[in-house]
Amino acid sequence: MSRRERDSFNEINITPLTDIFLVLLIIMMVIAPLLDQQGLNLAVPNNVEVQDIKNENKLISITVSDDDRYYIDSQEITASELENVIKEKSKELPEGLLILAQPDATHGAVVKLMDKARDAGVTNISVSET
Repeated sequence: MSRRERDSFNEINITPLTDIFLVLLIIMMVIAPLLDQQGLNLAVPNNVEVQDIKNENKLISITVSDDDRYYIDSQEITASELENVIKEKSKELPEGLLILAQPDATHGAVVKLMDKARDAGVTNISVSET
């Protein structure tokens, strides 16, 4: 055999590559059904005036300001006090929570308030823009 025949490589062996792709395909097929995407179960309400909701129901109303501060009845509440205040208010106003978010309030501030309310035991949460 000459040196030229030994140095040339005419074929590519794709068997190992095929094996890897088949293993990856099997892994994806097994894992895909297990990926349960978490999300919020939301019921989209009809358009109702916020003033009507506040007057008719016994809801806790918390305002999230543009600078991500929380207010209940014009009193500022810190993020660390939210859960305790919501627990106390929910004894008087058991029907749920109405979050009044100002237009420039961040999504994170509203979600933090929703988490605190859920931790306080509130199950009915509504969100409105002021």
